[in-house]
Amino acid sequence: MKRLLTLVALIASLPVQSTLAAKPNFLFILIDDLGWADLGCYGSEFYETPRIDALAASGVRFTNAYAASPVCSPTRAAIMTGRYPSRVDITDWIPGAVQKNPKLAAPEDRDNLAHSETTLAEAFKGAGYQTFYAGKWHLGDEGHFPEDQGFDINKGGHHKGSPPGGYYAPFKNPRLDDKPDDHYLTDRLANECIDFLDYRDADKPFLLYLSFYTVHTPIQGADDYDDYFKEKAKSLGKAPEPIAEHEGLTRAQQNDPKYAAMAKSMDTNIGRILDALHAKGLDDNTVVIFTSDNGGLSTKFTPGPTSVLPLRGGKGWCYEGGIRVPLIIKAPGVSQAGLVSDTPAISMDYFPTMLELAGLKARPRLHRDGVSLVNAIQNKPTDRDTLYWHYPHYHGSAWKPGAAIRVGDWKAIQFYHYDKAELYNLKDDLGEQNDLANEHPEKLKELLGKLAQIQKKTAAKLPVANPDYIP
Repeated sequence: MKRLLTLVALIASLPVQSTLAAKPNFLFILIDDLGWADLGCYGSEFYETPRIDALAASGVRFTNAYAASPVCSPTRAAIMTGRYPSRVDITDWIPGAVQKNPKLAAPEDRDNLAHSETTLAEAFKGAGYQTFYAGKWHLGDEGHFPEDQGFDINKGGHHKGSPPGGYYAPFKNPRLDDKPDDHYLTDRLANECIDFLDYRDADKPFLLYLSFYTVHTPIQGADDYDDYFKEKAKSLGKAPEPIAEHEGLTRAQQNDPKYAAMAKSMDTNIGRILDALHAKGLDDNTVVIFTSDNGGLSTKFTPGPTSVLPLRGGKGWCYEGGIRVPLIIKAPGVSQAGLVSDTPAISMDYFPTMLELAGLKARPRLHRDGVSLVNAIQNKPTDRDTLYWHYPHYHGSAWKPGAAIRVGDWKAIQFYHYDKAELYNLKDDLGEQNDLANEHPEKLKELLGKLAQIQKKTAAKLPVANPDYIP
């Protein structure tokens, strides 16, 4: 029996044999402002996302996945480079907002992704991949568009963070010519991806990077689903009162029918793309990664359009609601179907994960802040216990300059504007309601010390006192 148990343990420790080809295809799906609780598979009962839920059931769903920043551009830079936003010097959404009479002067950062950075697309293009981009870019203006950063084809990626013409045609997008049959932007971007699968170079593997503009503002619904969700919202009864968050307010229930319709359209169109992969016999050799660029927009000076409860705060905040996001990875023959992983993951991890799945050498000098998640999707340990977030800017969500660090189950948040710090144990208090700073001052000191070390290591710029501030 002892020999049998030893043999079983040995077999379990062996690498999972992959059915992927030497160079698999990749479908990377990035949703804008999608909250951790905005999918059925993450607990939503109001939004309906059956195709994404099915993807999660066939792949690996992460419960402790994070965006690299509580706002979009820094996270997008982190995904592209495998480096912390502070190291790339993009720490705010581009170009950021001018604050009137701020107590602190936020640091200046870049308004584009530097050409000196080696992007995910450049790495895969150099390995023989055809690279395709569709949707929101928000990493620089002319000369810094996707086609300048390693993508062979760009459909809709430019400098704006919101769709310039809204979600209904005409789209007025400088990198997406309007067509006579255009109607809804999410449909059009899915069409571009499906078309690419037809005209691509079949002799090359591909990286298809789909970055939907949805569910970012403007919240314009999707007329295929608006009426359905209006009726569904009526069945919820009276909405609960918003939750106070410093100077802001947090939405306490998922009940916005137009937001729900946008999420439904997103889900339907992802299903269309997955169906196209299947019809072309590509699904068994295509890795799918699905995630969001920051938490859901739930907290502002007035409540946002979604709720990410039980998490605290939302987009723009370093509370869990602003940084914890959905993550689903399906790598046929590698990932363990139906696995729910509590392994911590963050935006920089996708670069080394994809390289490993493609059978390409790791490039740690590039993706130096990322860790491959291949072990995690096989239900094996991953060596990492520390993550950090640096957001030294003011934001329309009512966030004031600050930063955060998570070490194991402990998390500290430093508020520069308020000159204070908070401490939480996420294992016991996912909603960050019980500040333990006074009960565990040594633990808070330890985490803040590590935060300062990481900030120094990643060249993080700190806010300074504004000499012109008028209280």
